[in-house]
Amino acid sequence: MKLFVNLLSVVLFLLDNGVSGVDKEVSVMEGDSVTLNSGVQTNQQEDIKWYFNDTRIAQISGDLSFICTDVQCNEGTERFRDRLKLDHQTGSLTITNINTTDSGLYELKIISSSGSSGKIYKVTVKGVSAAERDGVKRKSVKEGESVTFDPGVIKKTSDAMMWCFNETLIAEITGDQSKICTDVQCKERFRDRLKLDHQTGSLTITNTRNTDSGEYKLLIIINNSRFSITRVKRFSVSVIDVPGSGVSSGAVAGIVAVVLLVFAAAAVSAAVIYYRHRKSHAPVPQSEDDSV
Repeated sequence: MKLFVNLLSVVLFLLDNGVSGVDKEVSVMEGDSVTLNSGVQTNQQEDIKWYFNDTRIAQISGDLSFICTDVQCNEGTERFRDRLKLDHQTGSLTITNINTTDSGLYELKIISSSGSSGKIYKVTVKGVSAAERDGVKRKSVKEGESVTFDPGVIKKTSDAMMWCFNETLIAEITGDQSKICTDVQCKERFRDRLKLDHQTGSLTITNTRNTDSGEYKLLIIINNSRFSITRVKRFSVSVIDVPGSGVSSGAVAGIVAVVLLVFAAAAVSAAVIYYRHRKSHAPVPQSEDDSV
């Protein structure tokens, strides 16, 4: 009996210290997206299957003749409700907009002609408040001022960051490389007015304009050899004119146009008056009879 108790204690110790068959533990925040990497190419495998707590949730065959996710794999089961994405090239599984009920064990089974292998991921989803999950950081600045969006995280070298304005990519950092406004439309809108901090990932817009108002979205991609996490942060900015601080550029353009029209109308009127005045005072030619 004593030997059994000692053996049980050893087993419990091993389990508490992580020797439980789990290959990788992943901790994410509610609302994040997480990709569990298979580490293979499907054209080299016969079959790839994903299980969540022993329930099949995704499958892909090596020749792509059979692919299923969620309810397609288990009729009547809609736990993930269109939140699963299966990479057809690698078989990696992505869970979007993850929530606390998605916490658990995800098992990957790979069956090939040479044998079978697998991995087990333990995913823990940390809950956040509704304000944090759906919150948008709002900023209001005066036209002409600068505004900075701070990610509020410690950036690692392997992390990638992408800034979007109204769903258009305007800046990105990948490894030690950074790019700003690779799109023509972006260059026209923000010409030489964007500054990207490569160390923190923060974005600054200088000399703001009314057209800069809108939603800015930051995608933070945390990469790992076994998994990757995509975290989204949203910012909203309103660029406003301050009463009494001057006339906006749009108003100035309108005023200039009106002044030009008034000047043109006045010039035409003056020309007409001058013409009529000259015509009315012109000398009347005398006839030959009058000269006798």
